Formats: sequence, C-alpha cells, structure tokens
Amino acid sequence: MAKSVRLFCVALLGAFLITGCAARGVRVAELKDRPDKYDNKTVSVTGVVTSSVGIPFVPFQMYKVDDGSGEIYVPSRSGRIPTKGARVQVKGKVNELGVFGGRSIGLHLEESHRKIKS
Repeated sequence: MAKSVRLFCVALLGAFLITGCAARGVRVAELKDRPDKYDNKTVSVTGVVTSSVGIPFVPFQMYKVDDGSGEIYVPSRSGRIPTKGARVQVKGKVNELGVFGGRSIGLHLEESHRKIKS
C-alpha cells in the first residue's frame, strides 16, 4: 500500500509540473525575437495596458500590453476589456498574421484567460 501511495504522489507532482509549464511566463521581447519557438503555444504575459479598443455590441475587442521589454496586441472576445493603465496577466496562444521577408507580421496573443491585478 505504501508503494501505491508513493506512486500516486509522484504522478500528482508530475501533473502539477506539466500544468505549470503549459502556460509559462515569457517576455514580449522574447516572443518577438523568436516567434517560431512560441507559435501556437500557450504562454503568459504580465504587464500594463497601453491602449484598448472596443466597440459596444461587437464581440471583438483588442488591447495592447507592455511588459517593459515590448508591446504585444491581445485580441479578446470575453467581457469588458481592461482600461489604459491597468496591470494585467494574460494567458493565451501566440499567433501571427503572416511572415514577410523573414519578419513576423501581426504578432499577437489570443487571450484565453485574463487577470487584472491591483
């Protein structure tokens, strides 16, 4: 029985470690320098909202987050968008509109979860 309890604890610890790595925090500069490394992967960015655009009754909104190393656009389809100056932690998938001349165009973070920090 002790062996099965130990095995269960190891499996549970492994699950927590894997879950924690799935949405690891990265710097915006790193996303811009190596967009291919993070393409379609879930990451977390923490920073300050520098601008936001939302139209009432339209489900598509967008805001820009600056983490001190750079800015990234964050399209959102959930709830009210954060206002300029709000400190946020955003989790989502990194994506781009395309690549032109070896440079990423339209790099953005598709929001899946947002937390406004005080």
